[in-house]
Amino acid sequence: MKDGQRLWTREESILAINLYCKIPFGQMHSRNADVIELASLINRSPGSIARKLGNFASFDPKLKERGIGGLPNVSKLDMLIWQEYMQDWDEQFFESEKLLAEKKHTTIEKVYAADLENLPVAEGKERERLVMVRVNQSQFRKIVLTNFNNQCCITGINMLELIVASHIVPWSNDKGNRLSPQNGLALNTLHDKAFDRHLITVTEDLKIKISPKFYKHKETLSIKQNFIDYDGKSLITPKKFYPDLEFLRMHNDKFDG
Repeated sequence: MKDGQRLWTREESILAINLYCKIPFGQMHSRNADVIELASLINRSPGSIARKLGNFASFDPKLKERGIGGLPNVSKLDMLIWQEYMQDWDEQFFESEKLLAEKKHTTIEKVYAADLENLPVAEGKERERLVMVRVNQSQFRKIVLTNFNNQCCITGINMLELIVASHIVPWSNDKGNRLSPQNGLALNTLHDKAFDRHLITVTEDLKIKISPKFYKHKETLSIKQNFIDYDGKSLITPKKFYPDLEFLRMHNDKFDG
């Protein structure tokens, strides 16, 4: 270790991976406002934060496939934090958001006030559970949309009002991966509905596949333009988190084909 440097603590690493999940790979540099803010909160340089984000990127197998290796010299703590996050998104992300709020001398309820409006009346553990669900849902949408550059990954529509973070494996079917960005696709509301009804699926090589049912209505212009024309086309490439192949297989198995 060089003179003047200090080891990263577990708390600092948790805050760093929280930020890693929120911003696109191309924006993980020392000039990014969010990087600068975190640096100020934990008394580190923006360059140090950017390097730590690069360390986490080195664990992402899909980035490696694209020839993006992240930064070397990762620590055992980096690996541990990464594995904890990947194995339990719901709990880990919420806890990191609480920690971030504490660093900002506020509370998670104040940070997410808009998302927590009309929250059912509850106290203690039940209220914390409801807050966690709302916070995680809000951040799942943000992370998934950011991962696809704030556009529908099928059509490229970039009106945020029309885009949802769609689960590949339904929310109710896999508690451990409800919040994993590898379980999310950014879809416009029409294609989200078709995906949910298994009239559209995405193959393991990230190709769009539509149900034969659409071809029965191929004379309808809107059906042709919105569905048939996309059959066999490639999904818009995610910026960082690629859909998990097992999740895609599970959706493929229920495809109405």
